[in-house]
Amino acid sequence: MINFKRFITEQKNTHMTHIEDAVIHGGVNGTRQAIMGLRGLRDMLQGTHKGGLSVKWDGAPAVFAGIDPSDQQFFIAKKGIFNKNPMVYKTKADVDADTSGDLNTKLNEALLYLPQLGIKNVLQGDFLYSKSDIKIKKIDGQDYVTFHPNTIIYAVPVGSDMAKDILKSKIGIVWHTSYSGTTFESMKAKFGADVSKLSKSKDVWSQDAMLKDITQATLSAADTKIVNDRLSAIGSLFNKISGNVLKELGSNPALSQQIETFNNSFVRDGEIVKDTKKHTEALVKYIYNKFQKEIDKRKTSKGKDSQAAKRDEFLKFFSADNKKNLKLIFDLQKLIVEAKLILIAKLNELNDINTFVKTSKGYKVTGQEGYVAIDTLTGGALKVVDRMEFSYNNFSPEILKGWQKV
Repeated sequence: MINFKRFITEQKNTHMTHIEDAVIHGGVNGTRQAIMGLRGLRDMLQGTHKGGLSVKWDGAPAVFAGIDPSDQQFFIAKKGIFNKNPMVYKTKADVDADTSGDLNTKLNEALLYLPQLGIKNVLQGDFLYSKSDIKIKKIDGQDYVTFHPNTIIYAVPVGSDMAKDILKSKIGIVWHTSYSGTTFESMKAKFGADVSKLSKSKDVWSQDAMLKDITQATLSAADTKIVNDRLSAIGSLFNKISGNVLKELGSNPALSQQIETFNNSFVRDGEIVKDTKKHTEALVKYIYNKFQKEIDKRKTSKGKDSQAAKRDEFLKFFSADNKKNLKLIFDLQKLIVEAKLILIAKLNELNDINTFVKTSKGYKVTGQEGYVAIDTLTGGALKVVDRMEFSYNNFSPEILKGWQKV
């Protein structure tokens, strides 16, 4: 059996790849990683394999906290921690000099309360709520303690132990990544954060994002067959795709990013790609038109020629043979998504906290933002997200966000 724990690299957790996009960004190795990821999730949900799996919480802002290795002082930070000149905050004056509004309030609260946890290394997490964000809401006849940091509303039944702890706290945060290293620049990420050794504080509702017990969700025989069929089809397609084409994609981040951006436009519009041959041809037109717009903006011949050269360099990839292979790559991605959605539906049965979105007409049940499949050996990870659902929730004007004033 292939062990999902084996793959993925150490890196900063400032961007994580969707499991299906590992194909275009990682080439041959990325495709193998995606296949092993699906197999690992399947095996976990069959109870035959233990692996690392965490919930992707929809919190904001992202927060780093811990001990600065250069001077052993406690700090908090945003993602600027990994800039060439790291931006970290050690005093209220530091926070006030660089932030304003709600972000300023939350970072100052983090700086005030997080030292109580006794963090010894560096942790990254998502800020979930301040005291003023906690609301008691009646949803479908049930009273909940709720917080709404971004798109998803998290709801805990009133009277439960979790609800009591949340009501006592001043802030809530969920940790998902730990870092080690002698400087910020050299730090390596390990996805997953063990909070069991942190000090307890009634002021901080502090959780890690790991799914502790998945034994209550087991794939049915029918779902297992569908996932296995998709994995078999993925393997067959993988063998048909030119390794050189995959390697070229994996070694050309500018091209793979263009492809991802094009694909994401369909996700954002809620449009499922049905004809991958037409999709491939549309991609070529998309790249051509994108550069043509840049050419038209330029005032000088030199500027126009420069953009035309960039366009032609991109378009060189799209030979007849490469387009055939790219069509197969899109077919393979579609199969990964089909298998992924079955696994996500089963994982959504595990959550011990209710999730809703708010519309102008009331509340609607939704799943978690997604999950993160973690390689506990190397500390890397891939996102496993129902992108159609979350993209609709994230971009639709019908869905009210936590930061909107209504």
